[in-house]
Amino acid sequence: MSRLALSLRINGVTHDVLTEPHRTLLDVLRDDLGLTGTKENCLEAECGVCTILLDGRAVNSCILLAAQCQGREIVTIEGLARAGVFVPLQQAFVDHGAVQCGYCIPGMILAAQAYLDECPEPTDDGIREALAGNLCRCTGYQKITDAVTAAARGLARARTTQ
Repeated sequence: MSRLALSLRINGVTHDVLTEPHRTLLDVLRDDLGLTGTKENCLEAECGVCTILLDGRAVNSCILLAAQCQGREIVTIEGLARAGVFVPLQQAFVDHGAVQCGYCIPGMILAAQAYLDECPEPTDDGIREALAGNLCRCTGYQKITDAVTAAARGLARARTTQ
């Protein structure tokens, strides 16, 4: 079988990968690069646990071919924190008890981050719509919505003091 030489920019670092054309980005992240924060579950883009940011947009890595990501910017949950310090959204998830079992949380946080980047003054309905593709069986979503709202407020305060 033929293999593709890919140069993927993930979390600000370029990774050269040799892989088969049919492999998904999820496979490459987890199996080849050891970035296991991106979870694997349905493999049908139904649950959102595999969500990553691709050029700033939340996408399901389970249905995205790695070959489609050449020359694009990929961010996984491992790349969201800055110098080992949580970004405000991650900290808000902790502070508001939005993390239960944790399985869905990496994808949930990345989907929420993409939404906040696009809409810095979110509404509850907007948050729920932005996270509709990310399923959680533990929290009931209210704490997650509260965390996203709190992060947005904190970011707005930080912008006004700068």
